[in-house]
Amino acid sequence: MGRSMRRFLRRRFPVLVREGSRLSQLRLRRGHAALNAQELGALHAREKLVDSDDADFEGGISVSVDLAAAGPNALVGYRGKRHTGVIDVDRRAGYDVADFWEPMYARGDGTIVLDPDEFYILASKEAVQVPPDYAAEMVPFDPLVGEFRVHYAGFFDPGFGYAGAGGKGSRAVLEVRSREVPFILEHGQIVGRLVYENMLARPETLYGQGIGSNYQAQGLKLSKHFKV
Repeated sequence: MGRSMRRFLRRRFPVLVREGSRLSQLRLRRGHAALNAQELGALHAREKLVDSDDADFEGGISVSVDLAAAGPNALVGYRGKRHTGVIDVDRRAGYDVADFWEPMYARGDGTIVLDPDEFYILASKEAVQVPPDYAAEMVPFDPLVGEFRVHYAGFFDPGFGYAGAGGKGSRAVLEVRSREVPFILEHGQIVGRLVYENMLARPETLYGQGIGSNYQAQGLKLSKHFKV
């Protein structure tokens, strides 16, 4: 999650990097690691991957957008500003949110309009978790729908949202971009799917509070570069 947010920053804001800056994440697969719908349903029955009673498992577990759960006029997201200062990717909690982001608030009809070529930070309606023996990746809910992308969020590490790693379910940060035309999103609309994959072995260190992971037990949250 943190590394994918840095990729997002580079697409929106001018950034400063140096030798040794961590900018990407690599995953290596041996064979076919992804769980099919039946395997994913069985894992959900054991581990409660999302706090939803009507989860859909075909092609990955469905994830929807939260645009109204906190009530009228609640903060539901951020839109990246076009003209900002430089962000040092190695500087933690060094920047004021208002210098880089415009807050977005819930509307009475539970919708927002994505303007073309703008970047948005939203949150999933569901709290999700990734058990220690698995990893997950956000993919498009339908590759044939090309009006917007929501899977800049990328990889979810083993232990994300996991109770044993201090999570107890965490909202997925959705890094969203509309394409050539405006696009209306509605509260609860499915915007992506989490594909779960088997790990070859359980990691010695899990994503979580114990190692200072930025997004564990999160709601709507920006990257570690911004002041809380």
